[in-house]
Amino acid sequence: MHNMDNVDHTVASFQQGFNCAQAIISVYGKQFRLNRETALKLACGFRGGMRMAETCGAVTGAFMVIGLKHGQTSPRDKQSKEKTYRLVREFADKFKPRNASVVCRELLGCDISGPRGMKAAQQKDLFNTLCPKMVRDAAEILEETLFKSG
Repeated sequence: MHNMDNVDHTVASFQQGFNCAQAIISVYGKQFRLNRETALKLACGFRGGMRMAETCGAVTGAFMVIGLKHGQTSPRDKQSKEKTYRLVREFADKFKPRNASVVCRELLGCDISGPRGMKAAQQKDLFNTLCPKMVRDAAEILEETLFKSG
């Protein structure tokens, strides 16, 4: 069902040192003519819930990819806008049951926007033990979302 090459490539990209959002959009953006360098730059600020421990970067990266495929390019194109909004909601509704949240601080159990939370996350090795699962889950759900939606 899933293109495991894309899923595995996304996780590998994260493990090589790119952030969660960068890993998602740099792999999936290629299908929509977004070059890798631009994708990496675009997603750089989305790590750790946009550096505020808000929405997980793997999730926001996936939202960007959904927009690349279905997003509106004309103010009158209500159909593309509604489809994108629906798929973003669907994505979140699939991610939440797997992980109980889409919010970085809730997923990690600490707030990495501050030095104390960042230190806790590093001590617990969360970026190597927990975050790869979020990236994998986001990629798998994105595969379902992209290829189910036509």
